Amino acid sequence: MEKQRAVPKGFMTIGEVAKKMNVTVRTLQHYDREGLLSPSSISEGGRRLYTDKDVIRLHQILSLKQLGFSLQDIKNRLIPLDTPDEVADVLAQQADEVRRKIEILSESLRELELLREEVLQMQEVDFKKYADIIVNLQMDNEYYWLIKHFDDQTLEHIRSRFDRESGTDFMNRFQKLQEEAIRLYIAKVPADSEQGQHFAEIYWKMITEFTGGDLSMLSKLVEIGKFEGTDPKWQEKQAMANEYVGQVLDVYFSRLGVNPFQEGDA
Repeated sequence: MEKQRAVPKGFMTIGEVAKKMNVTVRTLQHYDREGLLSPSSISEGGRRLYTDKDVIRLHQILSLKQLGFSLQDIKNRLIPLDTPDEVADVLAQQADEVRRKIEILSESLRELELLREEVLQMQEVDFKKYADIIVNLQMDNEYYWLIKHFDDQTLEHIRSRFDRESGTDFMNRFQKLQEEAIRLYIAKVPADSEQGQHFAEIYWKMITEFTGGDLSMLSKLVEIGKFEGTDPKWQEKQAMANEYVGQVLDVYFSRLGVNPFQEGDA
């Protein structure tokens, strides 16, 4: 009875507020320390005392926290806002942030599901390859699935030659050249034409950039597109690209008087 009389009329103790709002006393103490929700009064004995207005503010804080706002957002931006338009504007900003998080989570889920498929197809535990697949998924490299077919030597070569930025740039250029090879093949552009040889020069420079002078990599590159279990449509496109690339490079090397593929085998 004496404890109840010690609390002035219209005030509640921290324990009463915690019970009323289904939070812990520690949470209310934390909000007080952070300057987010301070009690309206302190008793002579040093007890925190809250009013109904404090409870309304606590309800506001908990609601906004449920929507995904950080305590810093609530403290610095939301609580002081007075007009519906201002609150609506901040809520719109938070909605955009939630959508961004959903996109990130959706992408993470996609990567997990694709990686799981690759792991099952590999039929072995190889965390280096797992990491390479994840990186290529994050780079939006549509050829990520080829990684499981590469041997350790090829993968180590790629890791040593490219970082994430340069790897992304290389793959973008490679894909464009593959598409151009298919276009030239379908258009029946002669391999010995100026256009065909210009393409051969650019393509060979790209291959040289990839191999870094290691001619043993050439034979491994030739095998791309011959892997079993790959998508038939991809194989068909790759076959067209490879056929045209082979034609223009034959002419290109003949004019130069060299055969780098034989040198690589030697």
